[in-house]
Amino acid sequence: MSKRRSSSRTTTSAISTLVVLIVVAILYVGQQLLGVDLSATPTPAVENPGSTSTAWYQLYFTDPDTTSELDNPSGGIPDKVAASLDTAQKTIDVAVYEFNWLPLADSLLRAALRGVRVRLVTDTDSLGEEPIKALQQAGIEVVDDERGAIMHDKFVVIDGNTVWTGSMNFTRNDAYRNNNSFMRLTSTRLAQNYTAEFEEMFTNHQFGPTSPANTPNPTVTINGTLIENYFSPDDGVAAHILDVLNSAQSSLYFMAFSFTRSDFSGVLIEKANAGVTVQGVFETRQIAAGGDAAWNALTQATVDVRQDGNKYNLHSKVFIVDGQIVVMGSYNFSGNAEDSNDENVLIIHNPEIAAAYFAEWQKVWEKAGQ
Repeated sequence: MSKRRSSSRTTTSAISTLVVLIVVAILYVGQQLLGVDLSATPTPAVENPGSTSTAWYQLYFTDPDTTSELDNPSGGIPDKVAASLDTAQKTIDVAVYEFNWLPLADSLLRAALRGVRVRLVTDTDSLGEEPIKALQQAGIEVVDDERGAIMHDKFVVIDGNTVWTGSMNFTRNDAYRNNNSFMRLTSTRLAQNYTAEFEEMFTNHQFGPTSPANTPNPTVTINGTLIENYFSPDDGVAAHILDVLNSAQSSLYFMAFSFTRSDFSGVLIEKANAGVTVQGVFETRQIAAGGDAAWNALTQATVDVRQDGNKYNLHSKVFIVDGQIVVMGSYNFSGNAEDSNDENVLIIHNPEIAAAYFAEWQKVWEKAGQ
């Protein structure tokens, strides 16, 4: 009898050992294949959707020098976005402040006809635009913010794994006349963030200060690139941007449609006085319209700034820090962007992306000097 118990214990022990070995093997293989530690909770979240440094993002800039005066412009960023929309299999969520470019509405209509769920959030002031009316007439549900402050986001989420975001509204002016950037990112975790923000507005009708602070993944790492993702007013965006500005050691460049924040301009002045290269371009019309607080502060402190040379608008909202970090999105450098409007920001820690934005900044800077 004791031998049978002993044999049973031996068999049980062997099985337990085998189970442990199998679990260890699974963990090891998972780590080798996925490049992550499956035994720990990753912080920040890590993704590796592509095998090259550029497979997970595509970054585009408008080219107003070439397209601003065309009678019937085409191509450019709208075609890139439309092609992406045409790949949607299940869902498309769009949050955009202005929408008057019909070809993009056509892409959404095509998606709806093939069974994709299409939803739109926009600002109340944009409800009269023809593309939005066309979507509504086709049965696509549109939700507006119904308030004085603005729903100023410009983002798209496709199939829960692709995000488009930047400073470009879905308008002819923004796509072909104004200086803008728009970026496509492949990331389920970033998509979770933007979907959560979209649901707040579309489903719960929570806009501006009523929006809860519940961004699921405020930091994500993709292919070794740290990306911070914040929404205003709920995530305290200004404090995160100030952290980046205060970290500057060698250079700080910016392009700004609306720049009125004294805390941002104060850091720029401090950094310039400390020997950091600080240069930036302001939108001329905003200064002429009275949005000149930061312009006056910086020029009085002899910081090297210019007013833009685009006869339309410099619509970008960008900081480039030390050739390593880019702040981009819909967020103007203003009190309204922080406290009232619905906005989104990415802070991207990637020298390749920073170099692309710096090349764009140089074009804007040189034109501002003409």
